[in-house]
Amino acid sequence: MIRLILAALAGLILTTGCIYRVDVPQGNYLEQERVNLLRVNMTREQVQYVLGTPITIDPFNKDRWNYVFLIQEGWEKPVQRNLFANFQNGRLVSVTGDFAPGPDFGTPLD
Repeated sequence: MIRLILAALAGLILTTGCIYRVDVPQGNYLEQERVNLLRVNMTREQVQYVLGTPITIDPFNKDRWNYVFLIQEGWEKPVQRNLFANFQNGRLVSVTGDFAPGPDFGTPLD
């Protein structure tokens, strides 16, 4: 009986390092390819079509949309990526954060 308990306890101790941890993505998943589609003077609706609905709109500045993506893969440290879309008079004027504007950003759409 004691051998059975010790064997079960040893098995439990040996398998504790094998616990699986689920990847947890949160927020707006963005890729540079999508950001490259942005152009200066796009309307809010066009930006939303390209990037999706922002995770937050700055309550103190309605002309700034915040796209935030956070992922923790398994036991790794969480990684956060940000993109901030800045508008003036309802038109996109700049993007800042962890993504660079695309090579055609300065060319307005027709």
